[in-house]
Amino acid sequence: MTAPVLIAEDADGVRTLTLNRPDSFNSLTVELKEALLAALTAAGADAAVRAVVLTGAGKAFCAGQDLKEHVALLRADDPAPLSTVERHYNPIVEAITGMPKPVIAAVNGMAAGAGASLAYACDLRIAADSAKFLMAFANVGLTADSGAAWTLPRLIGYGRAMEMMLLAKPVAAEEALRIGMVGQVLPAAEVLPAARAIAARMAAGPTTAYAMIKEAMLASAGGTLGDGLAAEGRTQAHAGGTADHREAVEAFVAKREPRFEGR
Repeated sequence: MTAPVLIAEDADGVRTLTLNRPDSFNSLTVELKEALLAALTAAGADAAVRAVVLTGAGKAFCAGQDLKEHVALLRADDPAPLSTVERHYNPIVEAITGMPKPVIAAVNGMAAGAGASLAYACDLRIAADSAKFLMAFANVGLTADSGAAWTLPRLIGYGRAMEMMLLAKPVAAEEALRIGMVGQVLPAAEVLPAARAIAARMAAGPTTAYAMIKEAMLASAGGTLGDGLAAEGRTQAHAGGTADHREAVEAFVAKREPRFEGR
């Protein structure tokens, strides 16, 4: 029986999505892209899921586009390779960034091309000490996709992002930590447990507020100060009307721990 290309597991309000093509370094076929998009959409709509962890099976996080499938489709003059950005990659990134709950990338190994871009789109990134990030689009005669031209400069700055893009220069985990690409670097065996622990803590937190933070940050990242202020005003009004906000204030006054329900 063929193993599923994507595995979804639930625990403590956290859904872990594992890219499961370890023999191919979790490279992205049409089947895997469609499974990932469906899984992200389902997680976003499921009230029982309060945080998401994205990781890869085996030694790699994700090697990006499966070039064996890609070249076969090109040789067959199939239009699929030319439409996959619009059909798959853009909606996947929008599903991650627009999800009203935290998404944490547990980067267990190499993250290249679109695979690295998926990690950049997540809200938090924890990397294995053996991980490397590689933007190798130029090496195969392509430009950036999966949001990397927008997300990467916001993580590490325009100059460093341009260097990664033009020179296809890999960035090791410790350097990724130093320049702000990731938030933590741990031994490989500790990456997924650490990501799940953070996700579980956040799943027990004020998840509506997290959703509002994501919305305000996303709106502000590409806009003017006025856009940012408007987004903050809108999202703060929403968050301020939640039961979680009232519970947090009551708990503060009573000097007890708050009990959040995500509403």
